[in-house]
Amino acid sequence: MNMAFKLKSLTVRVLDRPDAKELARIEAFVSACPEGTAFHRPAWVLSVSKACGHEWRYLLAEDDSGALQGILPLNLIHSALFGRALVSSGFAVGGGILANSDQAIQSLADEAWNFAERYSFPTVELRGGPVPDHQWQNKQGVYAGFVNPLAEDEESQLLAIPRKQRAEIRKGLANGLTVRVGTGEQDRADHYAVYAESVRNLGTPVFPKALFEEILDGFGEDADILTVLHDGKPVASVLSLYHQQTVMPYWGGGTWDARRFRANDIMYFSLMNHARERGCHKFDFGRSKYGTGAFSFKKNWGFEPEPLSYAIRTADGEEARDVNPLSPKYRAKIALWQRLPLPVANLVGPMIAKGLG
Repeated sequence: MNMAFKLKSLTVRVLDRPDAKELARIEAFVSACPEGTAFHRPAWVLSVSKACGHEWRYLLAEDDSGALQGILPLNLIHSALFGRALVSSGFAVGGGILANSDQAIQSLADEAWNFAERYSFPTVELRGGPVPDHQWQNKQGVYAGFVNPLAEDEESQLLAIPRKQRAEIRKGLANGLTVRVGTGEQDRADHYAVYAESVRNLGTPVFPKALFEEILDGFGEDADILTVLHDGKPVASVLSLYHQQTVMPYWGGGTWDARRFRANDIMYFSLMNHARERGCHKFDFGRSKYGTGAFSFKKNWGFEPEPLSYAIRTADGEEARDVNPLSPKYRAKIALWQRLPLPVANLVGPMIAKGLG
């Protein structure tokens, strides 16, 4: 006789206060899940809230014994320019639902939408993880991720890089560049100056400096800054996250001089070697949009793209937010921003960028 399978009883509740025991439970759950990312961790979600003023919530799916079966981190994004949205996770390229079962996945998705309706958020964006059923859209074919294993030593790492890109690295190594890694005041100041110039040159506003500060403080030893200098002057710098023996160079850029010195090439190659010394086994180059220069750059390093899926749900009659800087509607604004004096861009940019989420 076949017995009917009885689903576990699940309840979903909302965590809205930084209770140390609850946050430790979440941290342990993320650490134990192979699909967990730095963007699921309380250090990320709370840092975004502190730096940019957006509230946060965790949705927690628990069984009848109180054990966690799934989580969904949310940042509540409010912006006069870009609208309102529940985002998992804010300012991240990952996040979404992290759960042990299909039942937990759907329960968390349903509760997220109930929360959105209750508090008048027209959109919920899940930047990674499984795509729920029913009225959720699966946004595919836009972004790809790039992850490769790290080689056993520096020479092997260099040889693992395709010949053309390897030649660029060798040219950079001959330019007398120096590399510094740290999280001190000078590291933070140099990184922000370089990154701010880099994104201005690309035509996009820079994030508030407080966001970088909070992430570094929140992640502690799981984040650092690698800076490349020429004659003592910073020309390229990247803030990286470390999670589950994987390094992700997250916020990086270079000055105008970086290209002629091949400083960006040295930056990423040095980070690969630094991460190996820290005990990392993988290098996560992050996401890039198909057809962009960043996409081609990562392929040139020998990384193969893996398609990413994002889940979006919008209220009837509403359109999803468009915060993609490559969108045609922003073309004129980007051209204008690229011509702004750097001090002006750095003053105005954070006020705009903190609403992007």
